[in-house]
Amino acid sequence: MVPSPLALLLALGAAATALAEPLRFVDCGSVDGSIQEVNVSPCPTQPCLLHKGTSYSINVTFASKIESQGSKARVYGEMLRVDIPFPIPEPDGCKSGIQCPIQKGHSYSYLNKLPVKSEYPSIKLIVKWELVDDQEQMLFCWKIPVQITS
Repeated sequence: MVPSPLALLLALGAAATALAEPLRFVDCGSVDGSIQEVNVSPCPTQPCLLHKGTSYSINVTFASKIESQGSKARVYGEMLRVDIPFPIPEPDGCKSGIQCPIQKGHSYSYLNKLPVKSEYPSIKLIVKWELVDDQEQMLFCWKIPVQITS
């Protein structure tokens, strides 16, 4: 029996949806926005296994509660309740999928990369990702557990 094209399409759609499952995250202080979804790709299970020398795609869908001319991302590795800055290639939110100026009541898809350098230690930690508006208020802040591995 040959499957119908519709059955194949539905099966492929289900598989694609399974790969892009939104992550369970902790909101750590989104004041000027509300997070609708966080995706880290590839990260099929949690904690996310981050392999050294690999770059991961970050996609955050959020709604803004304010107007802002710009936005800036700050990323940290949280260990023993201490935030260690984690450099990312593009901290400017307006160059990361967000149409600026940011409008109140609009939804946005923030897109960025999380590079995991080869020299990072193999360790379990919390990734904390903030996006602040031009008044340094939180558009969003989320945390997920990760494990850096070889």
